Amino acid sequence: MAGISLADAEAKLALYMAAEERVLAGQSYTIGGRTLNRANLKEIQDGIDTWDKRVKRLFRGGARMRQAVPVGN
Repeated sequence: MAGISLADAEAKLALYMAAEERVLAGQSYTIGGRTLNRANLKEIQDGIDTWDKRVKRLFRGGARMRQAVPVGN
């Protein structure tokens, strides 16, 4: 996740959440019996989940550190 700041991740999350609101408000239409959906709600919700996790990880201070225990010879 190098190069992605907390502000960048929060901005992406906000975009995905706004897109979800538009889709839930009816971002589709029907012409001549055919329906067009402008966006896929499942993909948007997956994006929300992804960016929410990134925001939380960055807010906590980045990547998780693992403890290394040296083994003596």
